[in-house]
Amino acid sequence: MLLPFLALALIPQPVVQVGDLGSLRAALSQAKPGTKISVAAGDYDGGLYATGLSGTAAAPIVIAGADPKNPPKFHGAIQFQAGSYLEFDDLAIVGVTGNAIGIDDGGVREKPSSHIALRGLRITQSLGAGSSGIKMAGVDDFRIEDCAVDGFAGCGIDMVGCHHGTIENCRFEQGGGVAVQAKGASFDVAIRKCRFVDYGASGVNIGQSTGIPFFRPSLDKLPAGSRFEAKSITVEGCTFKGGAVPFAFAGADGGFVRFNTIYEPSKWAIRILQETATPDFVPCRNGRFEDNIVVFRSDRWFEGGVNVGPKTAPETFRFARNWWYCNDKPDRSRPTLPTAEEGGSYGQDPMVRASDLDLDLASPAKMAGAGALPKS
Repeated sequence: MLLPFLALALIPQPVVQVGDLGSLRAALSQAKPGTKISVAAGDYDGGLYATGLSGTAAAPIVIAGADPKNPPKFHGAIQFQAGSYLEFDDLAIVGVTGNAIGIDDGGVREKPSSHIALRGLRITQSLGAGSSGIKMAGVDDFRIEDCAVDGFAGCGIDMVGCHHGTIENCRFEQGGGVAVQAKGASFDVAIRKCRFVDYGASGVNIGQSTGIPFFRPSLDKLPAGSRFEAKSITVEGCTFKGGAVPFAFAGADGGFVRFNTIYEPSKWAIRILQETATPDFVPCRNGRFEDNIVVFRSDRWFEGGVNVGPKTAPETFRFARNWWYCNDKPDRSRPTLPTAEEGGSYGQDPMVRASDLDLDLASPAKMAGAGALPKS
């Protein structure tokens, strides 16, 4: 005999099939834990908004395209506030001038939205000034995977006060600003196995500058002298092609960049900055840059590849086992680093294929770069 809660778990979850915006909004207004809303292919000339919508760990609320190969196309923003256990699968958002999809805590910083999953989203032409493909503020325990953000003016993904999350197997192309950004006391976020192509000014910002009222948790929860924009952010197994700089540490307390492949940035490999420079914040410090491959050109390489701003602590950064190669003048391959590197390689061609950024079979650099990321 099944225990009552086991029997309940075996009951099929309700699936609501919708094919127009009105019926979709109606289904959202009636959604309960375990509801799955299956959205038919087609154009939806408007957006979605919901607040306080929550599933449970055993029964999340799911909004999914009925056909992953032909996702429904929304021509309006999707905004959810103060929710939990929500999943968004196989949707397309096209031509939105603000944030294409937004998830936040509704302004209640002590109660973050949580357990959010975004999978298979396709976001194109998010072109409004300062807009983001995906904007999250006050979100804990999240996962973003197999998503693509193309043609963004502001950020591909912008996180303010977000914690305990993973961004994996995503693609960012044709950006004008920053592909991925974590700031406002964000911590414990991994950006893994993502692809960045012509991403704009910066690939990943570990930190940046946040207005004091927008930090999550609020700054009075963080002791003065230990406050940060970002902490414990990891970028690993990613590829970067073009763009100005793949990584910027800005007001970051730590941060680990490892096993990435960087191909021909137009300015630097790394920036070390302090955008929030008040005494109660730590100086940008303790970043680690290890086991990466950096291929660059001498005419697109400034300050030896590392830009260091004032009021930072570059002497605390660690560099180890990176593979540096200037592909037009190999004798100029050695970067100008703020600290001595352990076990670096300079001037030996890693044989990175420009087409896909994989390594040639004869590459001597197989222990570094995106393809060498350990499986565990």
